[in-house]
Amino acid sequence: MSDIKLCLEALSALSGCTVEATTGSSQLTSQDFVNIVALKEFYKQEGFKELEYPSLGTLSLQDLENQDMYSAPPALTHGPVSASLKPTIKINTQDFFHPQYDYDFTNIKDGDKVFMRGNEKYVRPCGWKRIALRVEQKYEDGDSWLGTGNNAWPVSYHGHNMDGSLGIIITHDGPPDDEPNFLDAGAAALRNPDTRGRGVYSTPDIKMAEKYCKTFKYSVDGKTYKVVLQNRINPQKRKSCQREGVWLVYIPEGSTNLQEKAIIEKSLRPYGLLIKQE
Repeated sequence: MSDIKLCLEALSALSGCTVEATTGSSQLTSQDFVNIVALKEFYKQEGFKELEYPSLGTLSLQDLENQDMYSAPPALTHGPVSASLKPTIKINTQDFFHPQYDYDFTNIKDGDKVFMRGNEKYVRPCGWKRIALRVEQKYEDGDSWLGTGNNAWPVSYHGHNMDGSLGIIITHDGPPDDEPNFLDAGAAALRNPDTRGRGVYSTPDIKMAEKYCKTFKYSVDGKTYKVVLQNRINPQKRKSCQREGVWLVYIPEGSTNLQEKAIIEKSLRPYGLLIKQE
């Protein structure tokens, strides 16, 4: 089993909460952590300062501590920063983690090898260490989403600061130009709410996720680590963005808090916590 304390601090960094071990029942599931990370980034896009989450209460969206070189600018909000304290989350590490499926990719280089998940290319997280999450038999529709067959969902990485803020949909790499296709795509994105970029972003490219990932300083050794969530994404619930290698789970205008949470739960499922020393 990996260093439990390091894993707990990685989860703390991702969620903005204080995550501690318990011998009792876990307060949150691994799906809850994906929900929290995704909703916090989405709410920051929307200009909110706080997120209300069931059983936790109010979570501040201000991430002013331990800013790292990959951090996006804080959300533009009015008024003072929320004084909410970090909630404490208790998890039973034996029920939460699944060491049988841990995998150390630290020194692995795949080169030209091709791996597939759900009939789509799987870019393995080479250079990272994966701590597996116990997710088997946790969903009503079974475990086929987690497999390697035709019914499996593709792999998706969620970086802490991946939010698009519309621009990831209607911009492209390189300097702006007057290319008609680009301008037409931008105009269409502004007209069509389904391409407006409102929702949760992830990527099949671990290198892109690393650019936006959360970093934290481990209290034991003082070293800085990166952390990313490794998920599977429902191919029926994602939208491809104009920028290659970016997927959007669209959240319609007017969705309630419960509907937003439900959309994420139907679209993104976690199975690995990725950690890498900076």
